[in-house]
Amino acid sequence: MLVRRIARPLLASSFVYGGVDTLRNPGSRVPGAKPVVQQIAEAAQEQLPVEVPQDTEQWVKIDAGIKVGAGVLFALGRFPRISALALAASIVPTTLAGHRFWEDTDDEKKFSNQAHFLKNAGLLGGLLLAAVDTEGKPSAGWRVRRASDKAIAAAEANYEKASKKAAKAQKKAAKQAKSAKKSVGV
Repeated sequence: MLVRRIARPLLASSFVYGGVDTLRNPGSRVPGAKPVVQQIAEAAQEQLPVEVPQDTEQWVKIDAGIKVGAGVLFALGRFPRISALALAASIVPTTLAGHRFWEDTDDEKKFSNQAHFLKNAGLLGGLLLAAVDTEGKPSAGWRVRRASDKAIAAAEANYEKASKKAAKAQKKAAKQAKSAKKSVGV
């Protein structure tokens, strides 16, 4: 559909641009990302069996790479649902790290961060819609349920058919046994 071909690149553009800019200059994002990275790394360290890197700049670069890669895929319409989910997962820590308006004391800075926070919340909403967009095709869940229902119906039909054949064969065998008894004279 034409709307998707226009909307996807528009939605992805800020992610690709921001990701490329961050890859070129990650240092400017590190101070804001540090508290969020520490929280995520500590939680992951407790949950995962492997050691999680603590280097904030490395996490900033990974996040930027995800934004560029998933943004390009999304803009091109390749794996749109998966790339939208990746972008959605990426925008949450970015927003929490970069736009902590609740910590600002300066009214002007607070207003700016609050506006960016809400903008990112809107982008997240668009990405979530894109992640569930099946482009008018049935979802995988619907397809699985439909295939399962068809398989059950076919199995029931086959069982009924087999039961009728078995009953018919049983009657025929009983009839043949009866006629065999008569011919033997018992």
